Amino acid sequence: MTDTRTEYDNPWKEVIENFFPHFLEFFFPTTHIIIDWTKPYEFLDTELQQLEPDAEIGKRLVDKVAKVYLLTGEEAWVLVHIEVQSQYQKNFPTRIYIYNYRLFDRHKKQVISLAVLADEQPNWRPNKYEYSLGGCTLSLEFPIAKLLDYENQWQTLEQTSNPFGIVVMAHLHTKGTNQNPESRLQLKLRLVRMLFEKGYNREEIIGLFRFIDWIMTLPEELANNFKTELRNEEEAGRMRYVTSIERLAKQEGREEGREEGREEGRLETARESIIEVLEVRFGEIPSTIVEQINGIKDFSMLKDLHRQAIAVPSLDDFSC
Repeated sequence: MTDTRTEYDNPWKEVIENFFPHFLEFFFPTTHIIIDWTKPYEFLDTELQQLEPDAEIGKRLVDKVAKVYLLTGEEAWVLVHIEVQSQYQKNFPTRIYIYNYRLFDRHKKQVISLAVLADEQPNWRPNKYEYSLGGCTLSLEFPIAKLLDYENQWQTLEQTSNPFGIVVMAHLHTKGTNQNPESRLQLKLRLVRMLFEKGYNREEIIGLFRFIDWIMTLPEELANNFKTELRNEEEAGRMRYVTSIERLAKQEGREEGREEGREEGRLETARESIIEVLEVRFGEIPSTIVEQINGIKDFSMLKDLHRQAIAVPSLDDFSC
């Protein structure tokens, strides 16, 4: 089993969004206590596209952008960065600073940058971006949460009622069992049992189960053993709605897949319409323009380009 960035990114994004107040309470309590949780918070993933720097530094290390309200009544923004790569990231602080100032520049609101370091290098702890030149000094310090620090805090992780105790244990167990799938099976079963022992509600159990099942992957034979053990636990009355967990997790996955398929279909139709209009009006279209159009994933941008394709006087005036 090999761990890749994509194996961790998506489940972390989802669990942070589903349990955002718990996430801040667990990792960043200083941030948690200044937010007014009686007011709604909002995740704005479209902001990521607007903040994306150039190709050299743009690797989407910002995984979540949330708009919150402080206890003072002010609106603020929370940037959550997750770094799971094992290699040393020299320019990681630079990237955090760039996203921070770009978000501030767009909205003129206070910005809190937070970083979760899920890599495997104990001494890598970037928490500041600064430089000084010609009497001018610029500095940004940001809180970090290093997951390796919890390897010596198993008792705390097991005892806390915060869902991120389970999340961190699942992450560390996954890292520690890359070469031992049998051990991963037993640890995965233990974590799922803990979901019921801690008294989480149905929605919380399903959300945490999805995270555990997503990152603690097993070979097919052991995956079947895992399902069998779950059903045995349910029949023995030690777990509730195990069947519901499996069914809902699969259903959600299918629904997400169908929705992604529908969205891609809309985008493809919009791209084809633009290309067709240009071909009718101007004849053969350069492949560079076709490639640019096919690379666009923003539906509103494609609508604008379609109107532009209808109105522009010449192909030279058409701009992606």
